[in-house]
Amino acid sequence: MLTRTAPFVAALALATAPFAAPLAAQGVAPPPASEYLREPTPTIAGSASSEVKFTPDRATVRISVQTRATTAAAAASDNAAKQNAVLKSLRSLGLPDEQLSTADYSVTPEYRYEANKSPTLIGYTVTNTIVADVRDLKLLGKVLDSALANGANLVSSLDFYASNTDAARRQAVSDAVTKARAEAEVAARAAGGQLGGLMSLNISGAQAPPPSPPRPVMMAARATDQATPINPGEQSLTVTIFASWKFVPGR
Repeated sequence: MLTRTAPFVAALALATAPFAAPLAAQGVAPPPASEYLREPTPTIAGSASSEVKFTPDRATVRISVQTRATTAAAAASDNAAKQNAVLKSLRSLGLPDEQLSTADYSVTPEYRYEANKSPTLIGYTVTNTIVADVRDLKLLGKVLDSALANGANLVSSLDFYASNTDAARRQAVSDAVTKARAEAEVAARAAGGQLGGLMSLNISGAQAPPPSPPRPVMMAARATDQATPINPGEQSLTVTIFASWKFVPGR
């Protein structure tokens, strides 16, 4: 028996020597040879996704005042007067200055083109765009109507969002883990064993659908006390988890 097993012991010593030498140099005792012969722990791995819907409670809206005149100065002056009126009306609804920001300001010359003639400058267009961050959706219809009634003539990029999606994300994580574990348990039973302890768990970032591309919406001021009806609808986020568990073979 000793003669037959000696070559195996020698081979094992040579195989473990490269690993043992660095550890010995560090003053650390190398693990026993049995550690290198241990079979890997059988595992069952899987993934699952969960989607949770929620209702947005806020919105951002781009509101523009666009004016035209024969001179840039006249167009800018008219624009400033109307935009100041728009801002004043929005402040009167309860929107503070930190929720009203300038997003764009442009002065563009306009030309008339005729065949066989040089372009003729006929005036200027001034566009001043603000973004209103509306944190109470009950005010959104009034914000739109008030802006239009006081000089705004272009509304675009109305986007809804949720101020806090933490609860929705946690629910999605919980649902995804439950789903993944249930499938892993089915796989374990089908393989003739049962599911053991959790080995690893990775959670992907919450993914919400991208907002729709901005589309200009021309609106006219309305002579009515009824606010423009607004329905935020629902949004959703998706969480994906990747997990693995020990597989305990049946006896």
